Amino acid sequence: MSETKKNESASGSANGSGSGSGSADGEVLLKVEGLTKHFPIKKGILQRQVAAVKAVDGIDFEVRKGETLGVVGESGCGKSTMGRVITRLQDPTGGSIHFEGQDITRLSTGQMRPLRRDIQMIFQDPYGSLNPRHTIGSIVSAPFRLQGVEPEGGVKKEVQRLLSLVGLSPEHYNRYPHEFSGGQRQRIGIARALALKPKLVVADEPVSALDVSIQAQVVNLMDDLQEELGLTYVIIAHDLSVVRHVSDRIAVMYLGKIVELADRSSLYEAPMHPYTKALMSAVPVPDPKRRGAKSERILLRGDVPSPIAPPSGCRFHTRCWKATEICTTTEPQLVELKPGQRVACHHPENFADQAPQDTVLLSAAREASELVGTAVTSTTPPEPAATAEPEPTSEIEPEPGAEAKSATDAEPVAEVKSATDAEPVADGESVAEPVADGESVAEPVAGGESAADAESGTAAESGAEVESVTDGESAADTEPESDAERKAGGKPAAEAEPKAD
Repeated sequence: MSETKKNESASGSANGSGSGSGSADGEVLLKVEGLTKHFPIKKGILQRQVAAVKAVDGIDFEVRKGETLGVVGESGCGKSTMGRVITRLQDPTGGSIHFEGQDITRLSTGQMRPLRRDIQMIFQDPYGSLNPRHTIGSIVSAPFRLQGVEPEGGVKKEVQRLLSLVGLSPEHYNRYPHEFSGGQRQRIGIARALALKPKLVVADEPVSALDVSIQAQVVNLMDDLQEELGLTYVIIAHDLSVVRHVSDRIAVMYLGKIVELADRSSLYEAPMHPYTKALMSAVPVPDPKRRGAKSERILLRGDVPSPIAPPSGCRFHTRCWKATEICTTTEPQLVELKPGQRVACHHPENFADQAPQDTVLLSAAREASELVGTAVTSTTPPEPAATAEPEPTSEIEPEPGAEAKSATDAEPVAEVKSATDAEPVADGESVAEPVADGESVAEPVAGGESAADAESGTAAESGAEVESVTDGESAADTEPESDAERKAGGKPAAEAEPKAD
């Protein structure tokens, strides 16, 4: 799709005249109510059912003529199963499917055969959806043979026209699938789906297996064919950028449930379900100007629960940062909170709280909120420290005659020595040397500090305050026990116990 075309489509949707708004008032082509699909788990010799995989567990939506409904969600949420069930490639477990007002839920294979020309599917794997033993002409002409339809000018001419329509050469008629690339094979699958001019096409991740450059070509091709042939699409994808480009309305699925259903502009501008908000935060923005800017990336805690035993209440409450007690007991219904926007949540985003009386967060929600907050702040660039005090270095000399200085101010860390470094060990002398006239060991030094402060490394490192000798006291509080006893009792230094050998 060209840039002009996209702008016109966006402006049309904003003014209420686009394809999405026009289809909102159109006739309903497909209506799904309470659709469920459970796969039984059997064990034992008798193959008794012991559990079931609840792939699709009660979904409701409508698709109108000429519109495109996008379905997004994590892997394993039931998107592909839903697509196969609404096309009746798989039988539903419960619920109803109405196509053009006709209930096709319980139709047999023979009864569904006339409807196959109106409901077609584009499969996800372009390598596995084509029979390698058949030529391209045989593959694309298969719908004509099965439905007994004879197009004008013959089958071969119509197949060559379809190949030209999807961007392939008519000369590829006699080639085999292994001779084509992934993008070309997907184009062949699109040509086969469009052979009988269907009314509804379900595309199961049509571009997920293709290169990025080929994705744009296939998406633009599908958009052009929709306008040319008046098709209605249900596009299943996990790439939010692709869904935003082609969809009129978007349904967000989580663990077999639709948690939000809204038009494209409302969903991307103001998502209301926390899961949708987390999905939108994961979309990368390829803008070099945003490098280093704050990015509200939300990281969901844990994995998706098992569809065999889904959580009670809201199925997202095990990973939601807003979950409360009501989320574990009461399942939220998909209700329309804004015009054209339906949400299944007790505590929606960008809207008033639906359960204001329940304000106590669950323990898992508190952990998830902390994780979300950490994820948001971790993407911001670190700010430099504004008030950083420089540490003293070995070049700073203490001022002589200071009366009250801490050990870190008076003595630099690099020059502080421990008691074992101050005295040699070889001569066996103790740290406290005997003094003949009975004077105290703590003698004043040139810097106005006591000798005990210079010798005791622990006092200097701990930053204890050292008093000057003029006050008549020494640093007895920071010296070992032998020095303290010697000073307090006036004993000669010879009786003091040695500190260390």
